[in-house]
Amino acid sequence: MSLRFRNSTALLALAAALWGCNREERQTRGKPLGETATAAMPDTVYPGTGNAPAPDPRAAQYEGNASAIAQGQMLYNQMNCVGCHFHGGGGMGVALMDGKWRYGGRIDQIVASIDQGRPNGMPAWRHRLTEQQMWQLAAYVRTLSGQERKDAVSARADEVSNTPPQTQTKREPLMPADSDEQ
Repeated sequence: MSLRFRNSTALLALAAALWGCNREERQTRGKPLGETATAAMPDTVYPGTGNAPAPDPRAAQYEGNASAIAQGQMLYNQMNCVGCHFHGGGGMGVALMDGKWRYGGRIDQIVASIDQGRPNGMPAWRHRLTEQQMWQLAAYVRTLSGQERKDAVSARADEVSNTPPQTQTKREPLMPADSDEQ
């Protein structure tokens, strides 16, 4: 067999192998919610004595999803959430590392805060982020509290620090996001 025939056969085999691969499809494009005809996200804040609304069914799709958390981590830096929340430790914005969540710590409640904004400083990101980006960002913000599974979080943070990787930090006890004990 000639060398030319072997190379073309190998190339053909490689192309056939790549064609047959099933890859995960991710939707990376979308319009911000203000540019689409979708309704506003429902407000998930409720009085302390009332019953909590049922979690949004989309939460299961993003919570604990390593890909969504990684995308959310990039968005957290790109959208300059770091400027106010200083890598989750607080500053001009509230701290995201503790168990105290003023407007609820469930992922759908975090999405509602990103979408609608909150009084005294948190802007509404509805016209700047797509719905998917808000869910990804909320998935990452949930990991800052240390309650996320360690196999879902990133092994390294993107900022310069001397802290151990998130996968090696002690997992905080799981606290219900809507409990009064916070």
